[in-house]
Amino acid sequence: MSGATAIGLALALPLVAALVTVVLGRWPNVRESATLIVAGALFLVVLSLLPGVMAGERPALVLFSILPGLAIAFRVEPLGMLFAMVASGLWIVTTCYSIGYMRAHHEEHQTRYYACFAVAIFGAVGAALAGNMLTLFVFYEVLTISTYPLVAHHGTEKARAGARTYLAILLTTSIGMLLLAVAWTWKIAGTLDFVPGGILAGKADDAVIGVLLLLYAFGTGKAALMPFHRWLPAAMVAPTPVSALLHAVAVVKAGVFTVMKVVVYIFGIDLLRTTGLSVWLMYVAGATILIASLIAMTKDNLKARLAYSTISQLSYIVLGAALANSWGVIGGSMHIAMHAFGKITLFFCAGAIYVATHKTEISDMRGIGRTMPFTTLAFMIGALSVIGLPPMGGSWSKWYLTLGAVDADQLVLVAILMISSLLNIAYLMPIPVRGFFSAPPEGSEQRGIKEAPLFCVVPLWFTAAGCLVLFFFADDVYRLLAPLAQP
Repeated sequence: MSGATAIGLALALPLVAALVTVVLGRWPNVRESATLIVAGALFLVVLSLLPGVMAGERPALVLFSILPGLAIAFRVEPLGMLFAMVASGLWIVTTCYSIGYMRAHHEEHQTRYYACFAVAIFGAVGAALAGNMLTLFVFYEVLTISTYPLVAHHGTEKARAGARTYLAILLTTSIGMLLLAVAWTWKIAGTLDFVPGGILAGKADDAVIGVLLLLYAFGTGKAALMPFHRWLPAAMVAPTPVSALLHAVAVVKAGVFTVMKVVVYIFGIDLLRTTGLSVWLMYVAGATILIASLIAMTKDNLKARLAYSTISQLSYIVLGAALANSWGVIGGSMHIAMHAFGKITLFFCAGAIYVATHKTEISDMRGIGRTMPFTTLAFMIGALSVIGLPPMGGSWSKWYLTLGAVDADQLVLVAILMISSLLNIAYLMPIPVRGFFSAPPEGSEQRGIKEAPLFCVVPLWFTAAGCLVLFFFADDVYRLLAPLAQP
């Protein structure tokens, strides 16, 4: 299969899944089986592009032209390859988890849920494979619109309010700032193509470049830089599989992916490093890392704590981009995959606990490891990866980010990374420790093992194992991403 054909299939398959889901909505078993088959096919198609990209090929596909030199076009490069593999691979796992979770709760509107989920994956894959900034912007917005019904899924006033906040912040930032930055870039550079080394060097003075960077950084609301982060905690009203989609598979990863892609292929890391125009962004990211971690420590609701943890962890990736050196860019890009597996494990565990016990508050989860040992142990593995301790994948991305901060002579940022890891320990590790070693709340029933349904437990153990596997295969991820650091 040619690269262009594979790109076309990768874009078509999620839409096929959405259509099939609607057609087969009256037969849940068939509907979900078809979704799993299409999700598996998508992953295999995306994976087929990997050998060529590793060998230096850059498969491309142009759908149609809008203006001379401006088209809806796709081109597979290392960063997009990584994001596409994460999104397509975790779609399979999240679909399996959704079957167990949605059925256990007897959720309504499941056909709509699976259809919107498929369209969201279409948006994520389209953004990952985008060959220019216009194409990326279009699929970025597809992702926003398609996930709105998922956030509002329960239909309660609280769910609708959370979804309104979600949509308002993401559309306001993207239309008010990101679209302006895209148009301004077109005006200055005469192109929006993603070009190694960037397209803005020598095209504008430092003041204009600095304003553009600000528009891109804050206009990409999905990156959740403070103060444009409130949409993420607001979206926690959604079912847990949706939270996993938001935090690990597609939405937030599309945000930080966009920031990294813009830094590498629009600005160019040499331009930002030599001018020092990204130093302010380093410190905004550093502040977000610390502030969000401190807020996470105050949250007793498990999903709310994980939401603020995500805000903090996303800024690791933004920090890597802002460092504008090889270690930072590779470390930040690697963190897209490492954080995805760690955080989706934590959200899967939170959902499994809710399914089995209907508990949402951490203070009520003392002793839960005695009845849910598999889930609690998986939570600990995911937490260790997010913290960045060996032998978990998250340790490598944080290692390279620290090297990037040292290389940039930003010792304050080195300190922030170290303090953040300690704060990660403080707000994540007490959950499994108390789960295994604390007595359960007085009056609670603790008789035997009572895990969530198998369709919930197997996916969370698969992603927990992924945290471990990524530690030993980090060299392969590094080799994939290495071209990002080359001029």
